[in-house]
Amino acid sequence: MTTTELALGRLFDISLGSITTDAVAAAKTGLRFHMKGCAGVTIVAVKATDAGTTDDFAADLNQHTASTGGTSTDLDIVTDYFSKTETTLDGDETWVRTTQTAASEITAVAGTAELQGIFVIEVAASQLADGYEWISLNMPDLGSTDVQWYTILYIPWGLKAERKPENLPDWLA
Repeated sequence: MTTTELALGRLFDISLGSITTDAVAAAKTGLRFHMKGCAGVTIVAVKATDAGTTDDFAADLNQHTASTGGTSTDLDIVTDYFSKTETTLDGDETWVRTTQTAASEITAVAGTAELQGIFVIEVAASQLADGYEWISLNMPDLGSTDVQWYTILYIPWGLKAERKPENLPDWLA
């Protein structure tokens, strides 16, 4: 059987923003993603939960002038984000659009503490300030003794150069 790439490398790529980590232990700085080679990125945060957890989902979007170091600042563009939540995600959830005043933060999404969830933020490269080419999604220190596991994926789209998956760029460089 022969397989060919239908979308990966042609329409989108996938990059890691943060390996699965406990956001209650300390704030988690997401890996920086370079926006130069794409029109935008869909950021997907997946939240697990433990029974008795009291911390709701929260995140902070930043822009940077360099892959490391440089200048970092809030990226105050999040006016809408999407979520699916349920006690146990099993594919029958519907997307919920949440609208807020433009900000870099999604603060404590009420009622999500004991739920599993998928949270999506979309960022267009054109939304970054002049001189900024990298973004990161950070998870704040949730500050309790609970356990709250997160994984963050960056899904760039509108690739400026379509390539075979094995020839896609290192987005974190």
